[in-house]
Amino acid sequence: MNDKHIGSDFEDFLREEEIYEEVDALAIKRVIALQIQDEMKKKHIAKAELARRMNSSRSEVDRLLDPDNPSITLITLEKAANAVGKRLSVQLSA
Repeated sequence: MNDKHIGSDFEDFLREEEIYEEVDALAIKRVIALQIQDEMKKKHIAKAELARRMNSSRSEVDRLLDPDNPSITLITLEKAANAVGKRLSVQLSA
């Protein structure tokens, strides 16, 4: 028997359902939100302090850290990254 998988992979399924881009974007946002939370924990930065550093509101920080909220802009992500001493890097890949 051949060891190759039978049928399509999960990405193909998502593309067939026409939801690949949405699912992929949400997964990326979740990873970034988790990375920001990790940096906040390492550096003992509270949500209120992050909001202050971002020149933003606590509710925006809550939206940023909500893994199910996809409506965060690149500007907000960049401000959050800077607020925890990191840089946001976005690139196109194959």
